[in-house]
Amino acid sequence: MTQANPLLCAYDLPPFSQISAAHAQPAIEQILADNRTAIAEILAQQPAAPSWASLVQPLDELGERLGLAWGPISHLNAVCNSAGLREAYQACLPQLSAYWTELGQNRELFNAFEALANSPAAAGFSVAQKTILEHNLRDFRLTGIDLPAEQQQRFAAISARLAELSNQFSNQLLDATQAWTKHLTDASRLAGLPDSALAQMAQAAAARELEGYLVTLEFPSYYAVITYADDRALREEIYQAYSTRASEQGPNAGEFDNGPLMAEVLDLRHEMAQLLGFANYAELSLASKMAESTEQVLSFLRDLAAKSRRFAEQDLAELRAFAAEQGVSDLQSWDVGYFGEKLRQAKYSVAQEELRPYFPIDKVLGGMFAIVERLYGIQINELHDVERWHADVRLFEIRENGEQIGRFFIDLYARANKRGGAWMDGCKDRRLTSAGSLKLPVAYLVCNFTPAVGSQPALLTHDEVTTLFHEFGHGLHHLLTRVNEAGASGINGVAWDAVELPSQFMENWCWEPQGLALISGHYETGEALPQSLLDKMLAAKNFHSGLMMLRQLEFSLFDFELHASHGDGRSVAEVLQAIRSEVAVMQPPAYNRFPNSFAHIFAGGYAAGYYSYKWAEVLSADAFSRFEEEGILNADTGRAFRDCILANGGAEAPMVLFQRFRGRAPSIDALLRHSGLSEEAA
Repeated sequence: MTQANPLLCAYDLPPFSQISAAHAQPAIEQILADNRTAIAEILAQQPAAPSWASLVQPLDELGERLGLAWGPISHLNAVCNSAGLREAYQACLPQLSAYWTELGQNRELFNAFEALANSPAAAGFSVAQKTILEHNLRDFRLTGIDLPAEQQQRFAAISARLAELSNQFSNQLLDATQAWTKHLTDASRLAGLPDSALAQMAQAAAARELEGYLVTLEFPSYYAVITYADDRALREEIYQAYSTRASEQGPNAGEFDNGPLMAEVLDLRHEMAQLLGFANYAELSLASKMAESTEQVLSFLRDLAAKSRRFAEQDLAELRAFAAEQGVSDLQSWDVGYFGEKLRQAKYSVAQEELRPYFPIDKVLGGMFAIVERLYGIQINELHDVERWHADVRLFEIRENGEQIGRFFIDLYARANKRGGAWMDGCKDRRLTSAGSLKLPVAYLVCNFTPAVGSQPALLTHDEVTTLFHEFGHGLHHLLTRVNEAGASGINGVAWDAVELPSQFMENWCWEPQGLALISGHYETGEALPQSLLDKMLAAKNFHSGLMMLRQLEFSLFDFELHASHGDGRSVAEVLQAIRSEVAVMQPPAYNRFPNSFAHIFAGGYAAGYYSYKWAEVLSADAFSRFEEEGILNADTGRAFRDCILANGGAEAPMVLFQRFRGRAPSIDALLRHSGLSEEAA
């Protein structure tokens, strides 16, 4: 008897150990065929006046079945990438793209949604239901419902090709990252590196049956060398390898070059935007965001750059002078992190590595959970004996008043065949079924921290702690929703430039003494972070924040200009150079190919949307300022934030939700103050 395909079976949590690459394509093809038949039946049986129960709920159930099959495939492709899985994932992409485009161009379906939105019954719908209908009608138009047939076909072809290119970009970046290693047997080449990094590199070498140390381009390894290695030539070598990944430059020049992919992606996005009647892809991107116009976004970014530039120039002048004192008069890109860390230690007598022993992973997790339990009135417990995709993965549940309301997986450590970076993704959505039962949300939280070495627990830098809080903020947005309709529950339906509000908001507790008291404790003694270290850490909080602000604004402006000005004849490199000339206070070497690894905009959802980080940071800083006024761990303020922001998901416009919480429109002042970039902070 043939074993049933696990992706076609109902499950509570994905049966990871049973899923193989061979299951992917048959499951997706079966579900797409079933869904097409079911949609035809739903439309054929639609009453003259469609209802929520006759139209939206059955479509949600079809979407859920597809998501429960595709979600684990997509997730495993990111965290346990293999040749077989990559091939299966790639084979499914065009079929999924065709299906979603077909749905978005289904005139009969559009008419049914329009009839429902205009029906007398719609007046009695919840705010979330009205928003979902509004978003659906908008998305039909953004998928080409109004285009003539020939142009609809072209739109479908573009969508399919863009999905393929995005996946290829991601694969080539992963391959390029893994293609370069440096094997060292002479420990003196790694002088300056902390013991934790050396132990990790020794462990990496041993895993490949090598003596000595293995340096890789996985971020913890790269970061350790670029920040701590006294050997300037080694820093330059790894900087060049890292900054030329997936390009025609550097040690693996041309082998995994994303350059041609980027050019094709930009051409196709521009063509898609013009098909839909937009001047450029940036305009199309803003059709579903908070920001109202390309001019508003560019003005916001340039205003922030102008306010930050003086501080960045001061940061760089100080760094150059310090490096010159140490004998390096020609400060280069591979020196900035190294001398920056040395200067931080000289000024504040605090180093990230000095803090690491005070942030063992279980203490950080326990403290983080304690903070949100107090703020939001919830309880978090670890669950054991569950299916997982790797031995390091853990599962937790959230309870409220004794009832489970959601669960989340965490996968925290860097390893081979795992995509770099950190992210949150939905595994299951909260949804009320047509039978009246409530499906609860499940989330994936993924990071790439330095793993445990030997018997020592994983110890996080404060930067890593902040990343964990950031991703957990996204997770809470998905898990603490009270919306019962899939289209607006959790992060679904949230404008992209508001989606970073809950994540950046959570980071604030990493800098508050009351928060730090809960998340820190020496891994050997349990001793709290000493007051002297805490004072130094807080004093150093805004060290080089001018440089960091301009770096993020450079990325944001580059992304937005790239998509807003496409067609003016400039190459990707020329757009980037123009932005750097305008914004950056220090120019990288000519071989730097940062765009070739800018997965956020070429393989993620941030195309013409990277500005969202700064846009949402204004909201998050201003939201947090209410806690500064009323108490960092004030449960009443916490409940208000949950009720106004987290519980509502995508049910209402982000600005409406923000103003309900804050009682006024957002102000940029809190962001500048928190970043040390205001006259008051200075």
